[in-house]
Amino acid sequence: MDGIYNGMPACELGNEGWHKPWSGGNGGSCVEALKLSDGRVALRQSQDPHGPALIYSPGEIATFIRGAKAGEADFLLT
Repeated sequence: MDGIYNGMPACELGNEGWHKPWSGGNGGSCVEALKLSDGRVALRQSQDPHGPALIYSPGEIATFIRGAKAGEADFLLT
């Protein structure tokens, strides 16, 4: 997937395949995730689909999810 870089306009990744795994009762403002064909994961803000996409390697996203499940990100909730 040449040409994909951290901070690129999320709309350049297309509109298909984005998921809202972290959707909540916050008026539709959600984080959306897209699994790229090479295993990387793109994240974008649902209210700004033309804004920047953050691109993470499979290892980075796995570390984040495992850490969040283990409570390592709980400080963000207080």
